[in-house]
This record gives sequence, C-alpha cells and structure tokens, in this order.
Amino acid sequence: MNEEERESSKNLRRLGPAFAFLKPYKWQVIIASVALIVTASATLSLGQGIRMVIDSGFASGEIEMLTQSLVLFVTFIGVLTVGTFVRFYFVSWVGERVSADIRLAVFDHLIHMHPGYFEDNAPSEIQSRITTDTTLLQTVIGSSVSIALRNILMFFGGMVLLFLTNAKLSLIVLSSVPFVVLPVIFFGRRVRTLSRSSQDRLADVGSHAGESFRHIKVVQAFNHQDADTRSFNARVEEALRVSLQRVWLRSVLIAVVMLLVFGAIAMLLWVGGQDVLAGNTSPGDLAAFIFYAFIVAGSVGAISEVWSDLQRAAGATERLVEILQSPWAIVDGSGPGQTSSEHLHGLSLQGVNFTYPSRPEQAVLQGVSFAIAPGEMVALVGPSGAGKSTLFDLLQRFYDPSSGVIALGDDDIRSLKLRDLRGTFGFVPQDPVLFAGSLRENLTYAKEDASDEEVAIALRAANAQDFIAALPNGLDTRVGEGGIGLSGGQRQRLAIARALLLKPSFLLLDEATSALDAESEQYIRQSVEALKGDMTILVIAHRLSTVRQADRILVLQEGALIASGSHDELVVSNPLYARFANIQFAT
Repeated sequence: MNEEERESSKNLRRLGPAFAFLKPYKWQVIIASVALIVTASATLSLGQGIRMVIDSGFASGEIEMLTQSLVLFVTFIGVLTVGTFVRFYFVSWVGERVSADIRLAVFDHLIHMHPGYFEDNAPSEIQSRITTDTTLLQTVIGSSVSIALRNILMFFGGMVLLFLTNAKLSLIVLSSVPFVVLPVIFFGRRVRTLSRSSQDRLADVGSHAGESFRHIKVVQAFNHQDADTRSFNARVEEALRVSLQRVWLRSVLIAVVMLLVFGAIAMLLWVGGQDVLAGNTSPGDLAAFIFYAFIVAGSVGAISEVWSDLQRAAGATERLVEILQSPWAIVDGSGPGQTSSEHLHGLSLQGVNFTYPSRPEQAVLQGVSFAIAPGEMVALVGPSGAGKSTLFDLLQRFYDPSSGVIALGDDDIRSLKLRDLRGTFGFVPQDPVLFAGSLRENLTYAKEDASDEEVAIALRAANAQDFIAALPNGLDTRVGEGGIGLSGGQRQRLAIARALLLKPSFLLLDEATSALDAESEQYIRQSVEALKGDMTILVIAHRLSTVRQADRILVLQEGALIASGSHDELVVSNPLYARFANIQFAT
C-alpha cells in the first residue's frame, strides 16, 4: 500500500469514533442490515427474473410460462420495495439519532470546559462545528454508509453471478475495475483536503455573521455595515471557491468513472452480441449478464461517489473528535460536598500565583495571601489589570492557581466538587449576562424550583420589583439574547437578584452597581448592608460609598497585595489608595 492509500485509510479510520455512537442502537442497525441484505439479494434476483421472462416466457411462446415468469419477477419487485422501505427508514432513523447524540456529547463536553478553552477556540466556530459537521455526519451515517454497504454487496454478488452466467464476458468486466478504482484513489486525498478546508471556511462564515449580529449596535453606531458586508462577502467567496474546487474534482471523478464503466458495457454488448448470433449463449443469458454488468458498474460508480462523502465526513469527524478529546483543565474534586449555603465558611489564600495559559510570561497574581472571616465584607481595589477579577475567577475555579492554595474553610477548593463549590458563590459580573427568554427564566437560572415568594424577596433586595411590575407581562416578559430590550441598570439589578435568589454563602460583586443610578445604588447598598453577617461579601468597586461600607479593604497592584485595612487607615498608610481616594472617591 502506497503512502497516499495509507493516508486515506488512516482518515477513514477517524470515522471510528462517530460509528461508536451506533452501539446503543444495535437492534435498529441489525434490522437495517438485514433489510440491506434482502434488498441487495432481491435486486440481484431481478437478473434471473429477466432471464426467465426472456428465455422461458417469450422464447417458449406459452402464456402460462410467461405468466409464471412475470409473477416471479413481480415477487422480486415486491420484496425489493418492502426491504427498501425498511432499510431507508431505519438507516435514516439511526443517522438522525446518532447525529443528535453527537451534538449532545459535544455540547455536554464543551459546557464543562474551562473558560480558557474558549479564548483559543471561538464559540461561534464551535457552534458551526456542532451544526454543520454533525449534519454532514448524519448524512453519511444515515445514507452514504448504507449506500456504500449495499453497493459493495451488489458489486461482489454481481461479480459472482457474472461469472456464473458467462465467464468470458466476466473477464472483460473484471479487467475494467482497476481503471475505475484508480481515479477514486487518485482524487480521494485531494477531495478530503478540500472538504476539511471547505468546512473550515463555512465555520468562518458562520463565525463572522454571528459576531456582527451579536454586536449590531456597535456595527451600526460606527456605520460599519458596508465594511462588514465586504468582509462577509470575502469569506463567502472563499468558502465558495473551495467548495467549487471540491465539486469540480468530484464531477471529474464521476465523469471519468461513468466513461470507463459504460465503455466497458459497450464492449460487453459487442462481444456478447456476437455470441448470441453464433448461438453460444441465449438472449436471456445475455440480458441477465448486461443487467448484472449494469449492477456492478452502478455499484462502482456509487461507491466512488460515496467515497468522496466518506472523505468529507472524515474531515468533519476529525474536528469533532478533537473537541471531544480536548482535556478538561479543571478536574472535578472528589471531596464531600460540605459547602451548603446554610453554613458560612472562612476563605483563605496562601501564596497564590497565577498566569493565564495563553500568556505564561505575564504574571497576573504574585504571592497573594489573605484570609476572610465568615460573614465579613471585603472590598478589592486597585488599578485595571491588578488581578481583582482574576481572583474571582480563581475562587470559582474557572482557572486553578499556578501555585499556592485557596481554601474554603479547611478544604482546598481543588478537593471539592465543582458543583458544590460554585453553589456557594453568588456572582454578579460587571457586564451582566442575561439569556434569551423570559425574565422569570433568567431570575431562576441557578434555582429553577424557586418559589414566587423567594423571587419577590430577591427582586426587592435588588430594587428591581418596580420596573418589572411596570412591564405589561411582568416576569413573563421576554428579552432577547444578552438582555436586549432592557437598560444596563435594569440588567444589573436582575443579575443581582439572580445571585441573591441562590442564597449563597459568598456574594461576589464585580463592579455590580456601576450601571445603577444614585437612588438604585443607595437601595442596593442598604440591601448589601443588611446581608452582612448572613453571607460573606467580596466586592470589587471604585465608588467611595461601597468601599467605605466594607469591613476591610484589600489593595492590589500589579498582581500583588500591597495593603489591607479600613478606608481611613489606608488613606493615611498607602499612597496608591490615597491617590485613588483623592481622584475616584472625592465627594
């Protein structure tokens, strides 16, 4: 086997993981396989039916013989019809089911991946993989594989019957096979490469469109529509160019195969016709032989076309397998889930260092150590890039420290179950995230079984009850992706209510009041004050009112903890904090 054949075989073996999803549906596969064998056998039997109709029916001149021959022929057709229905239904069912299972498996794997994975892999491209690549696999598993197997059976069965019918003519058919197979192998590798490239270009198209539509206000605010359209057009044309290259190669392949196949059949007619005229074979035998020759030729042609589909599927499977085999950088702990929100826990960091995997040369946190008592409110301040938000990421184990220990109570958080650990934190990001759906669905995102009373309490604590009550449909009001239709302040209040509804042990507020008006901020501050003691509160803030409210303030600079104390203490003892107080906290 030459290098190209080995490479082709290797890529087809990459389809193996996709076919592993067939195991739960073995009975459907068995039924489809039996139906496939029956239909292939019935199709091959039609040749004998043709021979009987010609030699026993027409040649005999007897109506009874003709009737019997035609009844047998119609029986073959009936079996073929029923078998084709069963085969097509179950093969298509399996293809659809497996495609859905692959989508679910990929999504389930990705939804547990650490956030850093999505820094190197664009979510919009992954979305395209989940849709376009799995659709291609559905086509292959639910159609192309069945066609390939059926035609392989037809090819070998047809070859056997060809030799049984006329050995001399069969040698002509056999000699033409290499001329048909060689173009398939020759074009196969190039088609596979172009198929993978075509899928990549289509993913680029989907990624660009998704990004533009998600940020449509920015696009239109800067009058960037024409530039985006030109950029999108360039991606579409590139995808089209690669696709047309693949189509051209497949067209050449099919044309060459058809030319060789029908050329061989023409030679069969010429040689076989002479044998009939010489009386060496019967017209029925020649007709059956030509039928089988068409069966064999059609099988080779179908296999050559399906081969291209399999090459395309190999490229799609390769990418999906890469996603499914992507390792989880954050490994779930095995410790007991002793993190119930009904109990408050102390929090401590000991010598925590951290660098992002994508930027290993840049230290984000350097030797950070501090402890927070249960029920304490602590504010984190410092310039942008000091590592404040990164600390929140580490607490929730979106990343693990490069070195050092973060402990919740007496437990290293790496020993805890991720579900238990993250269930102790109520997180409110600076840019509140809402999902497409109703306001109620967004509020109960972390606690789907929350009662109406619990929802009402959380809304009051976040000062969100009034604006929701003013909406025509109240909590059943639907919003678009990202909370489109709500103001920044409304989204932020909903995000705070969502976090409070969880009744967490820790409340993490990352500039959570930055988009609120003065009155709402005052109300939220009063709510936070009331929560002190009931939960441990960590807040990233720059406003004087929020910082002064904290029991203690931690000052970060260039990833290091440089000071800790109350507002009045830090104004006197820490120049950086004093400068912040003069600039940002001036009243």
